[in-house]
Amino acid sequence: MDSASIRRKFLDFFEKRGHKIVPSAPLVLKSDPTLLFTNSGMVQFKDYFLGNNVAPYKRIADTQKCLRVSGKHNDLEDVGLDTYHHTMFEMLGNWSFGDYFKKEAIAWAWELLTEEYKLPKDRLYVTVFGGDKADNLPVDEEAKELWKQFVSEDRILHGIKKDNFWEMGEQGPCGPCSEIHIDLRPAAEVKAKPGRELVNSDHPQVVEIWNLVFIQFNRLASGALEPLPDKHVDTGMGFERLCMAIQGKTSNYDTDVFRPLMDFIAKAAGVAYSGSTPGKGAPQEKQDIAIRVIADHIRAVAFTIADGQLPSNTGAGYVIRRILRRAVRYGFSYLNFKEPFFHTLVPVLANQFKDVFPELQQQLDYVSRVVLEEEVSFLRTLERGLKRIENFETSISGAQAFELYDTFGFPFDLTSLIARERGFAVDEKGFQEEMEKQKQRSKADATKETGDWILVGADVKTEFIGYEHLTADARIVKYRKVKQKNKEAYQLVLDKTPFYAESGGQVGDTGILETANEKIDVVDTKKENELIVHYTNTLPANVAAPLHAAVNASQRRQTMNNHSGTHLLHAALRQVLGKHVEQKGSLVNDKMLRFDFSHFAAMTDEEIRRVEDIVNRKVRENIALDEKRNVPLEQAKSLGAMALFGEKYGEFVRVITFDPKFSVELCGGTHVPYTGNLGLFKIIAESSVAAGVRRIEAVTAEGAQQFVFEQLNLLTEVKSILKNPKDVLASARSLVEEKHVLEKKLEALHQQQAAALKNELAGKATKTNGHTLIIEKVTVPNADALKNIAYALRNQFDDLLLILAAEIDGKPQVAVMLGEKVEAAKKFHAGNLVKELAKEIEGGGGGQPFFATAGGKKLDGLQQVLIKAKQLI
Repeated sequence: MDSASIRRKFLDFFEKRGHKIVPSAPLVLKSDPTLLFTNSGMVQFKDYFLGNNVAPYKRIADTQKCLRVSGKHNDLEDVGLDTYHHTMFEMLGNWSFGDYFKKEAIAWAWELLTEEYKLPKDRLYVTVFGGDKADNLPVDEEAKELWKQFVSEDRILHGIKKDNFWEMGEQGPCGPCSEIHIDLRPAAEVKAKPGRELVNSDHPQVVEIWNLVFIQFNRLASGALEPLPDKHVDTGMGFERLCMAIQGKTSNYDTDVFRPLMDFIAKAAGVAYSGSTPGKGAPQEKQDIAIRVIADHIRAVAFTIADGQLPSNTGAGYVIRRILRRAVRYGFSYLNFKEPFFHTLVPVLANQFKDVFPELQQQLDYVSRVVLEEEVSFLRTLERGLKRIENFETSISGAQAFELYDTFGFPFDLTSLIARERGFAVDEKGFQEEMEKQKQRSKADATKETGDWILVGADVKTEFIGYEHLTADARIVKYRKVKQKNKEAYQLVLDKTPFYAESGGQVGDTGILETANEKIDVVDTKKENELIVHYTNTLPANVAAPLHAAVNASQRRQTMNNHSGTHLLHAALRQVLGKHVEQKGSLVNDKMLRFDFSHFAAMTDEEIRRVEDIVNRKVRENIALDEKRNVPLEQAKSLGAMALFGEKYGEFVRVITFDPKFSVELCGGTHVPYTGNLGLFKIIAESSVAAGVRRIEAVTAEGAQQFVFEQLNLLTEVKSILKNPKDVLASARSLVEEKHVLEKKLEALHQQQAAALKNELAGKATKTNGHTLIIEKVTVPNADALKNIAYALRNQFDDLLLILAAEIDGKPQVAVMLGEKVEAAKKFHAGNLVKELAKEIEGGGGGQPFFATAGGKKLDGLQQVLIKAKQLI
C-alpha cells in the first residue's frame, strides 16, 4: 500500500464514523505566542480544549503538518543520523470533543491498524497510564480493561507519567494516554528478546505509531486536578512510521514518503543510496546521512515558507534558516553540491503532496525562489568558512566559533557538527559569552539587522518610469526584512516603478502600494547598487499579487521645483561669485533645497540679492527643460556639463539643460518641465560648512510663498508691538539702544549689591578650629554673582571655609569655596563637599578642589543644606 493510499484510508475510515475531515493548519503559528511552530495535531484545536471556542463538529479527523525543531521537542540534531527522527512530519489524528471516549477510541484504533492496514497483531504492544502518587492518580484500569478485548495482558504495559500522561502546559486540560507500539525487528531478534522489553527504549525498530490521549482532567494553578465536565479524545499517529510499518521497511526513509526525494538527490549527486545502518561505519554512511538530511529538511523548509514563514535572523525565521543551511552544508560536504541544488527539490516535493497539501504547488515558483536565494547566500560564505576552520588546530575557541557565526553565517550547532566530525573540541561557553557581548553592542549602537533577499517572481531589472509617470501597475520582484531599534520594516523591489530612489542629493519618493485588499505606505525609496528599493513598514499579505504604485504627487512636485532650483542656483552662483564655484553637496526635498559649494568667504547681502535676482529672472523666463538621456559622457562634457569630483559616471549619462548658455548639468534627478513652475526662489540662509565650503538654504514655489507670508506676518506683529511707528527700523534701533543702556545700569547695580553682600558675609564670619567659617543662605541675581562673591571672600581670607546656599531665579544652588591654606591642608575637598550637600536639593555638581558648585530642583532644601554643612564641618 503506497503512502497516499495509507493516508486516504485513515481519513476515509474516520469519515465513515462521523468525523469531519478538516485541512491541516499552517506550520507557522501567528496567534499562539507560546509556540514558534505547530508541533502536534492538537495545536489548532487548543481553543476547543481550553473552552475559548466551541468546536463546530463533535468529531474531527485530519492529517497535520508538524515541526519539532525548537524547545523541548527538538529533534534537529538527530535528523539524518538515525532512521526515524524528522523535522517536519505528518500526524494523522482523530478528535472527539465531548462525544465518544476511551471505548470507541481504542476499538477504532485496533480495527484500523489490524483489519484495514493488516498489521500483525502479534507485533503490537499497548501502554496505559500506570498511575502517579504525587497526583494521587491510580492506574488507568478503564483503558486496560478495554484493551484486554483485543490483546493479551502481557502486551499491555504500564507507563510512567512522562510517557503516559499528556498535559497541554502547566495549567489546563490533561489526561492519561495509551500508546500503540509495533515491533518491526526480524523474527530471529524477536525470538531472542521480546518486544515488550524494548518499548519506549528508543529502539529504531520498536516504535510508537499511535498515541490515544484521553483528556478528562483540568490542571489548576495549584497543581491539583479536577475532572472536566466534558471528556475529549485527542489522538496522534506518526504517518511516516505508519508507512514504514505497513510497507514492511525498517526505516522511515525507505518508504515512498521519502524515496522520490532521495532518489532525485542521489541521481543529481551521481551516487546510490545504500541504506547503510547508522553508526556501523559503512563506506557510504556520510553520503547516506546527507541524503536523508536533505530529503527531510526540504520538507520543513518548503512547507514552512509556503505557510508564510520566511528565513531570517530571529525567531521562527532563524530556525528555518538553520535547517536550510544544515541541509546545504551536508550536500556541499558529502555530495559535492558546490552549486545551488536544494531549491530543485521543491517541485518534486510539491508534486508529491499536491493532493494533500496543495499550498506548496500553488506557490511553487515563489517558494523555489526563496529557497534559491537563501541557498546562494549561504553557499557564498560556506566555502570560505570551511577553509577558515581548516586553519584551526585541534579546537575551536568561543571567539572563533563566534567569528564563524558572525562572518560566515554558521549557526553554533553547525560548527559543532563540523568540529565533531574532525575530532575538535568547541568552547560553547566562550561562544555564548561572545554572543552576549554582541547583543550588548547591538543595543548600544542599534545595529540594523538585514535579511537576505527573497525572490517572488523572476529576478528582472526594475524599469524606472518616474520621469514621465507618477503611477504604475507593478509586481514585487523580491523583498527582505530589516530590523533596527527593535522595529521591523521591509524593503521591496518592483518590476516597474515610478518611485525615484534617493540619489544625487534628491530624497527618495514616498507614496502608496495598493493591492486589491490593502494599501501599503512607502515611507522612503533608496538605491542599493542598481536596485531601486522601496521602504515599507508592512508587507502585502500576498507578495505575489499585482499592485498599483503611486507616488505622493504633491511631494514629488515640490521636490522637482527645488531640484530645478538647485541647478539655477548653481549657475547663478558661478555668475556672481566666479567660476571657482563647484557643487560640494546638496539636499533636495519637498520642503527646501540645500546647496554646498566651494567659496572662500561668507556671501554679502548684496551677493545673495544678486543671486536671487538671477534665479528669479530665469524663473520668469519660463525656460523649457531640455532633457537628453544616454548621452556619451564626453559628448555631455562638450555641451558644457560639469562632471563633479567624487561622482561615478557610466559611459552614458543624462543631461539636464535650462538654457544652454546658462545651466547644463549631468543629473539623474527629477525636474520641472518649465522653470516657471518654481514661481518664486528665495534664499533663507547662508552659512559655513567647512573651510572653503559655504552652504545656501533656499525655498521655491509654495515653500517660498509660505516663507514670505511668515516674514510679513512677523513684520506685522513687530509693528503692533512697537505701536505701529512710521519708521519701524528706526523705532527698533532706538529700543535696542535703550535696552543696552538699562542693562549697563542693572549690571552696575548688581555689582553694588554683590559687594554689599560680600561685606555682610565677611562680617558674619566666625573663627572655628583655625578656619574662617561662613555658612549662609543668600539670594543673588545670577551664578556669576555667586562666583564673584566667593572669589572675593577667598581673596580676603586665606583660611576661608565658605558654604553658600543660594536662590537664583527661584532655583537652588550651592557653592563651596576654600581659602589657600585650607586647600593646602587637604582636609576638605570642595567637590566632595558640594556633592554631599547637593543631595538635599535633589541635584548634583562638582568642580575644583578649592571651589565647586551644584544645582538642584528642591528649593526648600536649602535650609537643610545649611544644617548638613554645619554637621559636615
